[in-house]
Amino acid sequence: MSLDHPVSRRLLSDEVFDRLRDSIVRGELVPGEKVKDSELAERLGLSRTPVREALARLVDIGLVEAKPGVYTRITTLNRHDVEKTLSVLRALDQLAIETAVPVMTEGHLQQMRQANRDFERAVAANDTAAALAADDRYHAVPIAAADNPVLSRIVEQLHPQIHRILHRKFSTLLGGRNTIEHHDRLIDVCTAGDARAAAELSGQHWSELGGHINRLFDTNQFAEPPATG
Repeated sequence: MSLDHPVSRRLLSDEVFDRLRDSIVRGELVPGEKVKDSELAERLGLSRTPVREALARLVDIGLVEAKPGVYTRITTLNRHDVEKTLSVLRALDQLAIETAVPVMTEGHLQQMRQANRDFERAVAANDTAAALAADDRYHAVPIAAADNPVLSRIVEQLHPQIHRILHRKFSTLLGGRNTIEHHDRLIDVCTAGDARAAAELSGQHWSELGGHINRLFDTNQFAEPPATG
């Protein structure tokens, strides 16, 4: 959905939040870019109040940073912050899987298999958006099965910080056969009911992803022009 498409009044700040979050993840709003609530409100056909509310929520989840009276801008990609986010997501994902495996049904496993096939087709088509959506559906299954609303809420808040990196460097980070094969191995371990082994396998995958991202930082592939102001 385009950022410039008028927003229905009934959706207000929730819809603005979703659109801005997605625009940041896709790189349409780039790291370091200044944003003004008045300009965004005009583009979206709304008053400034819901835009301000959405921006405040984006600050809370780390996608926007604000210095009152000076600037509001898209957060830059910072290695230290990314490492901290990945470590939390790794721990939460392991907790979700270890909790979920004992209660997962064949229906859950089938959802994971279907999501991975969708992921595989999207990778073959070089469709980054579809691949990330399928990857999200895959990982959402054990999180839902774990039935922990606090865990689900925190993961939902943190995912966009990593998605903005995955969207920019998808083929490097998730686009190979290794991710598809990892997904299939995890399904096999979950099917066998080995919760500890499944959690360990998930942790290895997050660690590998962190290593790949670190190498991209090492080669300055996330460098942004200095933000003014």
